[in-house]
Amino acid sequence: MSTSPENLVIRLARESDLPALAAMFAADEHGGHGDTTDVSAQPDYLSAFRAIERSSNETLYVAELDGKVVGTFQTVILTKLVGRGATSMKIEAVQTRDDMRGRGIGGIMIRYCIDDAKKRGVKNIQLISNMTRVDAHRFYDRLGFEKRHLGFSMTLK
Repeated sequence: MSTSPENLVIRLARESDLPALAAMFAADEHGGHGDTTDVSAQPDYLSAFRAIERSSNETLYVAELDGKVVGTFQTVILTKLVGRGATSMKIEAVQTRDDMRGRGIGGIMIRYCIDDAKKRGVKNIQLISNMTRVDAHRFYDRLGFEKRHLGFSMTLK
């Protein structure tokens, strides 16, 4: 079953979306980011949301279907000295609710990012994906992304 763009709304995330977003991240078996629906974590999510909201370069979106949050993603616009000041978009935290996968929502969200990047004159789009997300890698390949770089990560304590 495919979800049509007419039915899916991509919009800026609102503070009231935070419980749904936390639940989506907490249910992610590959995440490992310590996400939880525990109310004691709500101040952390709220603080992060407000920092993103204040940023002129970061944007947090949700995909909404029939009034319910079914997906999310975040974009960051970077202006780099390399490439003579080229801008790039980094796509982060792409997530579709478990029970809504396979309906085309992820594709709609990524195409939204691509269209937005083109409108902004962005020269390059980058995203990272956990190495264990083999299905996601095939998904990004189908959308035209290429594996060009090797990424490194360090968790700080």
